[in-house]
Amino acid sequence: MEPILEVKKLTMDFGGLRALDHVDLDVKQGEIAALIGPNGAGKTTFFNCVTGIYNPTSGDVLISRDGSPDQERINGIKPNHVTEKGMARTFQNIRLFQNMTVLENVMIGRHCRTHSGIAGAVFRSPRTRREEQDVVDASYVILQKIGLASYVNEFAKNLPYGAQRRLEIARAMATDPFLILLDEPAAGMNPQETKELDELILRIRDEEKISLLLIEHDMKLVMSLSDRIFVMDYGKKIAQGTPEEIKNNPVVIKAYLGEDIDA
Repeated sequence: MEPILEVKKLTMDFGGLRALDHVDLDVKQGEIAALIGPNGAGKTTFFNCVTGIYNPTSGDVLISRDGSPDQERINGIKPNHVTEKGMARTFQNIRLFQNMTVLENVMIGRHCRTHSGIAGAVFRSPRTRREEQDVVDASYVILQKIGLASYVNEFAKNLPYGAQRRLEIARAMATDPFLILLDEPAAGMNPQETKELDELILRIRDEEKISLLLIEHDMKLVMSLSDRIFVMDYGKKIAQGTPEEIKNNPVVIKAYLGEDIDA
């Protein structure tokens, strides 16, 4: 089976600065993969290239929703079209609609799968009303699965920090993705919130059949969740392998992890 995401020799230049240098990475169906490295290694730039925020200087970004050999090259397409094709993401800094309810935030993610258009919104046809109800129902189901149903009518800004992080993931799930890219999902979380995040990511993979690629600095979380880990430094991929292989890789230890990974 082919990867659902395959990135080949991805390169990104900003003027005279090479932020990504011929990076190869792939994610397989049903996999939780992690991308790690020091601050400034190019991890978020990689996400931005894959999801259409940046148009890479060179290289290929290829997707296949079902892991078939029939891959589609998506370099340079707009972020909303990347989402429509089945890749969703979250960001380092929470990007919720703070003055909208929890349910409304998830509904916004779901609307990329609707078909009514402007005419339907204006004339309120029966089809439009049914579709809107379907969006409400599907969004509520996602909130139940992610443990936020009790907050359904709360404004996003009033949620605890960890719940806001989970709401971002719920909104990504609402787009009906085959792959979710999580950019530092555990940032700022306390140990209990991080434990709940660990369990949530596993449920998304196992129950919802959605693959995940995450950038994360919490090495205990990375090592417990990941099937494979990719390591970047100075814009280059310096290693890849299983958690055990990465943990014992002297190049990785020198560049990033240090000696106290089990501390």
